Amino acid sequence: MRWPGHYSRAPYPYFSSRHFSLHWRPPCLFESRTPFQYWNWRPDSLSHSPLIHLSSYIMNSEGDEPSSKRRKHQDLSDCLQFTRLALCCQPCLLPQSTIQRHWEYICNHNKDKTKILGDKNVDPKCEDSDNKFDFSVMSYNILSQDLLEDNSHLYRHCRQPVLHWSFRFPNILKEIKHFDADVLCLQEVQEDHYGAEIRPSLESLGYHCEYKMRTGRKPDGCAICFKHSKFSLLSVNPVEFYRRDVPLLDRDNVGLVLLLQPKLPRAASPVICVANTHLLYNPRRGDIKLTQLAMLLAEISSVAHQKDGSFCPIVMCGDFNSVPGSPLYSFIKEGKLNYEGLAIGKVSGQEQSSRGQRILSIPIWPPNLGISQNCVYEVQQLPKVEKTDGDLTQTELDKTEVLVTAEKLSSNLHHHFSLSSVYSHYFPDTGIPEVTTCHSRSAITVDYIFYSAEKEDVAGQPGAEVALVGGLKLLARLSLLTEQDLWTVNGLPNENNSSDHLPLLAKFRLEL
Repeated sequence: MRWPGHYSRAPYPYFSSRHFSLHWRPPCLFESRTPFQYWNWRPDSLSHSPLIHLSSYIMNSEGDEPSSKRRKHQDLSDCLQFTRLALCCQPCLLPQSTIQRHWEYICNHNKDKTKILGDKNVDPKCEDSDNKFDFSVMSYNILSQDLLEDNSHLYRHCRQPVLHWSFRFPNILKEIKHFDADVLCLQEVQEDHYGAEIRPSLESLGYHCEYKMRTGRKPDGCAICFKHSKFSLLSVNPVEFYRRDVPLLDRDNVGLVLLLQPKLPRAASPVICVANTHLLYNPRRGDIKLTQLAMLLAEISSVAHQKDGSFCPIVMCGDFNSVPGSPLYSFIKEGKLNYEGLAIGKVSGQEQSSRGQRILSIPIWPPNLGISQNCVYEVQQLPKVEKTDGDLTQTELDKTEVLVTAEKLSSNLHHHFSLSSVYSHYFPDTGIPEVTTCHSRSAITVDYIFYSAEKEDVAGQPGAEVALVGGLKLLARLSLLTEQDLWTVNGLPNENNSSDHLPLLAKFRLEL
């Protein structure tokens, strides 16, 4: 490629007709019978677009070189022609920038068959019980404005007007109003916007809001909001992952755990535990990610624990900064993880890099964190030593401490919940991955809604023997999209979708 320097202020690449031939069909000029499938403006796909063909570079001989005056006029003509073609296409882009998502209704007739129904079609067999409580949950990373501006390189594909908060917030609020979920789990909620706009707007829609800001100087946090008409608040439990006395935990991420009680016309009503978090992003610090997750699970275990030793139903939402099939994801779903020999850069599966290959230490976190390898809070106790006729020598005491320490050095993590993911992460017909976030650098799944499935839905799965009070049945989920789908509307954010994440939605049933 040759990039002539005559027009250095031009905000777009310049292509000279002496070096390239442009063969395209402007979208605005398509015949009416041909549906327009969006123009892909993704920067790194320009050369692959079916609308533009760049012929091979042709070197001109010195004898063919036009005079300076002629070259400038030719270059200016080419520039204007390219600009006119680009402007011709621009009006066609905006009206087409919509994403079509639909509800997938799910009904488990038995433990061996799961049926996914089409849009707005509900299987009558799913409506066979009067003793039920139905509710919906949205998990949504709404993209903090400060983080957007600090990481502007991720949004070079976007038109500048769509990145302004004054443009983005009305779109986000419009989505929330449209889906009208009973519970909202929001991440990257900027503190000043939360107080001035987000909380007042949601309260006007009938939500009660709880918020936990990140520690340190970070300007955003996590919020859980629920409809007054559906739930009563029993407890609010914030979780700070920063610990001054634990060098490993030097990051400012947080979690939030609520205990909610459905409003039902009966004396004894069950409770539901709802958790929301945004784990550390850094792909090469899987040790911190796993420890943050263990801290969240320990708090959930404490909040959801019932007097009879069982756990109430759990919904755990958030941006976990880990991909499906990764060790961290598998630990959530399977309830166990042997991390011996596991590289810290492989925990989340976000990138296949040679960096971050230091092996996880055993144990990952120090004992003074107060969380066991079963991801529950533990009571600090001194080693029990039987009394003898004579006092133990210092050498014997040292040996006892070594034995106790050795017993605790296990590379196996466990948790006591039977959690399922609302989404399957791949389209069944094609095997193409679903994505929940899409910007200039990547398009992957990192957002999830996990829930305590009914016993019949988890039979045979690890941890299925754990007692639950009832359990949740997944009724429906809002469909996700592929990376290709999102780039047809210029990725995220765009004119209609104002975060770089998609909202996740699910409808649940609690059998009473």
